[in-house]
Amino acid sequence: MCGIAGILSARPGVVDAAMLRALAAPLAHRGPDDEGAYVNADGSAGLAFRRLSIIDLAGGHQPLSNEDETIWSVFNGEIYNYRALRAELESRGHRFRTAGDSETVVHLYEELGERCFEKLAGMFAIAIWDDRRRRLVLARDRLGKKPLAFALGAGRLFFASELKSVLAAPNVRPRIDARAAHEYLLFQYVPAPRCIYQGFGKLLPGHYAIIEADRIEPPRQICYWSPPESVSFSGAYSDARRELDQRLTAAVEKRLIADVPLGAFLSGGIDSSIVVALMRRLGVSPLRTFSIGFADARYDESAHARRVAAHFQTEHHERMVTPRAMDLLDRLTFLYDEPFGDSSAIPTYLVSQVARESITVALTGDGGDEGFGGYDRYFAAQYAAGLDFLPGSARRAISALERLLPRGRAKSRGNRVARFLSALGQPAWRRYLSWVNVFTPEQLSAGYRPEFRERVEFDAPLAWFRGLHQSCEGDSAYRCMRTDVLSYLPYDLLTKVDIASMGCSLECRAPFLDHELIEFALSLPTAWKMRAGVGKRILREWAADVLPPEILRRGKMGFGVPVGEWFRGELRDAIRSAVLSEESICARVFKRAWLERLLADHLNGARNHEHPLWLLLMLDRWQRRWGAVL
Repeated sequence: MCGIAGILSARPGVVDAAMLRALAAPLAHRGPDDEGAYVNADGSAGLAFRRLSIIDLAGGHQPLSNEDETIWSVFNGEIYNYRALRAELESRGHRFRTAGDSETVVHLYEELGERCFEKLAGMFAIAIWDDRRRRLVLARDRLGKKPLAFALGAGRLFFASELKSVLAAPNVRPRIDARAAHEYLLFQYVPAPRCIYQGFGKLLPGHYAIIEADRIEPPRQICYWSPPESVSFSGAYSDARRELDQRLTAAVEKRLIADVPLGAFLSGGIDSSIVVALMRRLGVSPLRTFSIGFADARYDESAHARRVAAHFQTEHHERMVTPRAMDLLDRLTFLYDEPFGDSSAIPTYLVSQVARESITVALTGDGGDEGFGGYDRYFAAQYAAGLDFLPGSARRAISALERLLPRGRAKSRGNRVARFLSALGQPAWRRYLSWVNVFTPEQLSAGYRPEFRERVEFDAPLAWFRGLHQSCEGDSAYRCMRTDVLSYLPYDLLTKVDIASMGCSLECRAPFLDHELIEFALSLPTAWKMRAGVGKRILREWAADVLPPEILRRGKMGFGVPVGEWFRGELRDAIRSAVLSEESICARVFKRAWLERLLADHLNGARNHEHPLWLLLMLDRWQRRWGAVL
């Protein structure tokens, strides 16, 4: 595990080791244990890294090369099948100098070229300099667990694990891409391949790119993996149960490979509890678990986490989150160097801090909901589809009933029902967008200043989302699950966990996102995953023999934060300043009267706008921290 960076120049003699080390320096939190750099013979290409030692503690230094030093690589992540790959490569005559997984990448590329990424099982961001062909190859894992950003300018390409490294490059003067800011306000993240800065980009999950040294231009991204596009499991339900046991156990077992202490995040939900159960079954000792709690009972799962920890006799650690956690905002806006609007980054960072005090690797339950149908919105999609036989006028009339429901408190039944009803008159893809967006397109259209709206491709993000939703066959819930795997999962959840955990020099591994397990999950019929208003049916039935009954009976809570209440209390002044200050970026994006009404409706309890207001707070804090010009 490490942070990686590098430079490719059309002109020789431009790249040197000092420049590369400066580029990698902002990534020290990702790799506090070691650093290294490689520059090719004519000074036109270079690779740099910062290392967090996980496997082969003594011999895992990077960059690494093949036997004749014509191929060099830096690699961030873990390859779980590296031992099998190594044995195969050694049988073909490749000679290894280290005992870890990193060197496998170099020799596999030497053997297969860019087809090598299809053979790798794990999480990774990879950069390979092929000196014979004079080309740079960049690649990212299938589901987007490890990030990779890049920027072009003046005949050079910079790349790195985080944008802050690219921003440290000489003569980089970033300006905000208004189109990307628009996407952030819709989704609470900026999806790849776009970046918040003009001239920057991000590599897509499951893609690689090749950049020729004599023709440096925006990378053409090539897909080597995408999730299944339809239900395809051909066996019986009992067959699926047996296969689930095998795949789950294998996914956890692979992620126990480490030469450092490991443990698990434990929320008390079914997914993280299953991971802990399998770690216990596989003999992890001591088994350390870590969780976060809240004073607000609507958000607090700590009692459930303690129940699971006691059941499996883990060494359990817990921390409570209060509004004082807002002191972390400066740290978070440094780590999330692109605007990021998921407030659960706060508890994710805090639980990572707690975990790092005693372990270096943490297993998580991420991915269980997207693969096995755990979100309430998947049921909403099915219920709404069941009303599509009604005339449009009838659906619009039912939808209008949402205006009669109170919507002042987060997580209230009125809020949920109102969100469901408000979308009934729309097409299926637009309905789903309305349940996952933060600001609606209608809100943004009404709120934008005219001069800002002219700079955005207003409907482009809608077309992107529609394309994802309609790119597969299946029922409404299946389409939503696959859409999440291609959007919400990589750009929100996995970004949140990677940046927060690596900000604490902690590696997180997600067994439910083993690519073979997620392919299996998406191949199953929806009825095997969702029934009678309860999600993850097949997982719950599998877990009945290993988890306490009360954990299986729990409803979905989610990893939320009570920022709406904080905005009406301790953070009232902070949100007023962020939204209404003339110096705020919000004043250059939105009409003042619109902002005043949004804030007033939330503060007086008329409507719950906690998520939109959090987005504006984080956008303001991010812009002040990084000084980007709109």
